[in-house]
Amino acid sequence: MKFDEWNIWYEKILSDFGFPKEEDEKTAAILNKLLSVRDSIKIEDLLDNLEHENITVHNFHKSKADIRNFIVFGAGPSLKKDIEKVKKISNLEDSDDYILISADGATTALLEENIVPDIIVTDLDGKIEDLLLANDLGSLFVLHAHGNNFDQILKYTNKFNKILGTTQSKPFSNLYNFGGFTDGDRAVFLAIALNAEKIILAGMDFGKIVTKYSRPNINLETAEADEIKQKKLIYAEKLIDWVENNNDVEIINLSK
Repeated sequence: MKFDEWNIWYEKILSDFGFPKEEDEKTAAILNKLLSVRDSIKIEDLLDNLEHENITVHNFHKSKADIRNFIVFGAGPSLKKDIEKVKKISNLEDSDDYILISADGATTALLEENIVPDIIVTDLDGKIEDLLLANDLGSLFVLHAHGNNFDQILKYTNKFNKILGTTQSKPFSNLYNFGGFTDGDRAVFLAIALNAEKIILAGMDFGKIVTKYSRPNINLETAEADEIKQKKLIYAEKLIDWVENNNDVEIINLSK
């Protein structure tokens, strides 16, 4: 998605949620500054940076740069069930190789199943210790700046390595904007930027229930999403529908 296309969605999101663009830009500026003093990853080099030995679900007979099939894991209530489906997919004799992209807190559920995602798309809402562990095990980080995570970006960015930076405002310098609002739909837009031909969605329910993976502060396995989260999920589903309708890509949602 080009920024001019994304900006139409972005302006509507700012209006609907009452988010100040200046706060997004402030956080983007600090993330860019932090990435300016270290080697951040460029989009054209992202797949070449994957560490094959750490991926447990799929085969390795193809170069990662040649793979066009992706599995995007969201943190919805169907996640664990969908992970089991993914394991069966990967064991089929005629299965393709997949790039695994985890949306933030879904990383915790994957690690519980001894799966290390290739890429993690995060605004640092998930369990930081699990994000750090996955990073140490080889996951690449697509780290997102927005108006509500300035403190987290400032505190944690230098604790991670292998980072590609993104912003939801206008991209500049070390920061990209492929489109997308929530971690889940932003992961789908990333797959498109990496020339995806097929995207399988796992744990993408778009309903009114959140899990402990998306909200680590809740005491139960699941809880009803607050009004803002429900609204975000509506946008996420609409944005993924836009991807499917405007790109030559097959999208399969295991949660439906």
